[in-house]
Amino acid sequence: MALTALCLQLYSLFLEGFLLGKARYRQLRRWDEQLRQVFGSAVPAFPPKFYLAMTQSMADERRSQLEQYLQKVTLDANVTKSEVFINFFRKLQLATFKIQTQRAFLDVYLADGSNITLDIQTSDTAERILQVTSCKMGIARELIKYFSFFFIQDRDDGALSVVKKVADFELPYVSLQSMKDLDCKLGIRKWYMDPSLDTLLTDCKASMNLLYMQVKLKISRASTANNFSSVFLVQFLEKIREVQFYGYVRLDPCICDYPEVGCSAEIYAGNNEINCCIKLPTNQTKEVSFKINRLRSWQVTFLVSTLAEFVSKFTFSNDTLEFRFEYNDSGTWEWIILYTKQAFLLSSCLKKMISEQMIKETNKVPEMETEMLESMKNSKKSSIQQKQVSEKLFPKCKYSVSC
Repeated sequence: MALTALCLQLYSLFLEGFLLGKARYRQLRRWDEQLRQVFGSAVPAFPPKFYLAMTQSMADERRSQLEQYLQKVTLDANVTKSEVFINFFRKLQLATFKIQTQRAFLDVYLADGSNITLDIQTSDTAERILQVTSCKMGIARELIKYFSFFFIQDRDDGALSVVKKVADFELPYVSLQSMKDLDCKLGIRKWYMDPSLDTLLTDCKASMNLLYMQVKLKISRASTANNFSSVFLVQFLEKIREVQFYGYVRLDPCICDYPEVGCSAEIYAGNNEINCCIKLPTNQTKEVSFKINRLRSWQVTFLVSTLAEFVSKFTFSNDTLEFRFEYNDSGTWEWIILYTKQAFLLSSCLKKMISEQMIKETNKVPEMETEMLESMKNSKKSSIQQKQVSEKLFPKCKYSVSC
């Protein structure tokens, strides 16, 4: 989350590059006090209050400290799911865009282009609307977590482009009103990077139909999924997993500096890798796979220096956002740079892949512990084995985002 200070210390809060709301220091401080009443010392330090007039350097320092504070606060899932957090941003979004809480109708688009219309409140969060959508579509409650909302655009070539993933606490109705110039739509898509998780959806026909629509969008414009039985859908999805890049998130064409500066590239994120189909200056195509277990950190950076310049490029072109990651190639660390307007989406994909990998490895712990207990009876090296397992389960991996 980024933050920009306006006159009279009115701060603009940006979420993945889009204006979320505007707040004054005293509003943020009051909110911090409310968070501390619930979470205590788990809340990071809040920038101190100045009792004398601030100089420009002091104002810049406060803005930087507030931005760091907001980024740290949003890392804690317990905080972001709390009523104190959600209510603050609900009021902030409504007030910023001058929208009253009232009844409204919202269209949610499926991957085949069809849509369902929901009767909602303008103050409903994405999490709440996703529950309503899933209920209306017949998706089992326990499977809702495998789907999410995205803001999408129609490209000139007829394809769909994902602008950003919608945060759970975000108000989709309000965000769409604030993004009218971009002509965005609200779409529901599956949200997991591990194709093996498809099997968890097989007992729910509504989930399978939604997944099939998304897959079909990438391979053909054939008949709708509703014409097929659940048995067919399962067989189809088992077969389609053999296709290259199945389950990957495909980004719009972008520019990269690897292996040479100025190369155009098609980016696919999934299966624990960033796969780049790079067009070289010689017009040859080179496919490069960057594995996430060789990736140490990454950054998303705005390539603008002022708020005015940012607003003028608000539609996001590939020269406004930079995504760079630190990668170990043959024992040497180097920075790989991508210039893509979907840098934040790529960052979300990486975080999702890492979290799924950690969950999968953690789920192996009971099995490993059983095997280790057996080996302890017959080996004096059990302590060494346990240390090796721990290092394998939690490899050193970090990420950072700078705006």
